[in-house]
Amino acid sequence: MSASRTAAPAPAAPTGTVDAAAGEHVFPVRVYYEDTDAAGIVYYVNYLKFAERARTEMLRLLGREQQHMMESEGVAFAVKSARIEYFRPARLDDSLAVRTGLIEVAGASLKVRQRIFRGAELLADMQIRLAVMDRSGRPTRLPADIRAALAPNADPAREMR
Repeated sequence: MSASRTAAPAPAAPTGTVDAAAGEHVFPVRVYYEDTDAAGIVYYVNYLKFAERARTEMLRLLGREQQHMMESEGVAFAVKSARIEYFRPARLDDSLAVRTGLIEVAGASLKVRQRIFRGAELLADMQIRLAVMDRSGRPTRLPADIRAALAPNADPAREMR
């Protein structure tokens, strides 16, 4: 192996697709053994992990990587609140889809609705508010270009009832 410098790795390709009719990002998830409890059922907190991955990939699909946003613009997202309702358990080896739709894009926060499905069956429904934070962990405004990319997709009708 040579001692010369190597180029930084290329950014990862985005995962998931856009359902244009619904205005949602759709992220596929496979349930692995590590996601389950002893009974083979997905442990409740792992639904939040699936949702986090889906939000990350939605941003990546918009051309924004979270690490790059922190390094170049000094902003990151932190979960401020989460409301979750569980309907059915996911199980080992299930193929799931996390559907993410924006509800609101505000000055220093985002609100999203995320639903996890196994086929057409709704397993979990969640509403997440994300705060925009600067490098020191203080609230800051969402950069204008990110707001411009996200705002057209926001729909208040997605709010959980």
